[in-house]
Amino acid sequence: MEPVQINQPTPKDFKSDQEVRWCPGCGDHAVLNAVQKALSELGIPRELFAFISGIGCSSRFPYYMNTYGFHSIHGRASAIASGVKIANPGLSVWQITGDGDALAIGGNHFIHVVRRNIDINIILFNNEIYGLTKGQYSPTSEKGIVTKTSPYGTVEEPFSVGELVVGAKGKFFARTLDSNVALSTQIYIEAAKHKGTSVIEVLQNCVIFNDAIHENVAGKEVRDDRTIVLKHGEPMVFGKDADKGLILDGLKLRVVKLGENGFNKSNILVHDVTEPNPGIHYMLANMRYPEYPVALGVIRSVQGSTYDEDVHNQIENIQLASKVKCVDDLLNSGSVWTVD
Repeated sequence: MEPVQINQPTPKDFKSDQEVRWCPGCGDHAVLNAVQKALSELGIPRELFAFISGIGCSSRFPYYMNTYGFHSIHGRASAIASGVKIANPGLSVWQITGDGDALAIGGNHFIHVVRRNIDINIILFNNEIYGLTKGQYSPTSEKGIVTKTSPYGTVEEPFSVGELVVGAKGKFFARTLDSNVALSTQIYIEAAKHKGTSVIEVLQNCVIFNDAIHENVAGKEVRDDRTIVLKHGEPMVFGKDADKGLILDGLKLRVVKLGENGFNKSNILVHDVTEPNPGIHYMLANMRYPEYPVALGVIRSVQGSTYDEDVHNQIENIQLASKVKCVDDLLNSGSVWTVD
């Protein structure tokens, strides 16, 4: 019998027949494009993907993917995605969520899916605002921002997504810009290959209610000097002229200028995504402009046991050790008696 030839999927294979209903200029369009490109390079049939979303502008994502999907309820995408993966371990499960959906009403589910290290991929769209409900501040909105629900400015300190992930014992965290499709595509591929919970924070623009919120670091004219794209095994060098780097100065990171005060590439920290100790990863994820460049790329990728695999192994071990192999065994186990 001739082997069945399976054609390599293309990005077009992952596009559904639904009209994309995001605002013109919304960063979600670029994320969708990057995800479809990434999935086409994984060599996995589209029938083995499932996209689970909560509520928010980004949560329309499953409609636009020619895969299995579930547009669920507010804040519960992590719980539903967990169930999908545990019940269907052969699926590649992707959770689509926003800063409000994941970190406010869904905050408890989010930290526990990260802690359990369930083998799903979470793309968190961070535009620092509630867009679908027309412009209320979110858990990641900068302190002092004026919105419809904070007319005099917020008085709350925002969450740092990376800080939260690392603090919840996360094994994989990455960050990208919505506009950088090439970087995003590569990150999604690496996330898909990682065994365990992968969290990708996308610094995403909302053109209607929080326009240009990331422009101070993501703008074309400034991004080279205000962001650093981290690569495993390479020195942490950045800048338009690649003339700046990061060193460890005592217990904190410090930006130095190469060629000044004796600093050269040999002094610069080398990025190690696999380091189990989260200390450096925590500091990298927490870097903020203007003191530091904002870290992009894969920041942390550490191996560890996964909840879903451990659950299935536990069930198999119990089944092997059990004397009960079928319903008859069950009915005839324990205290039984015969009625003459």
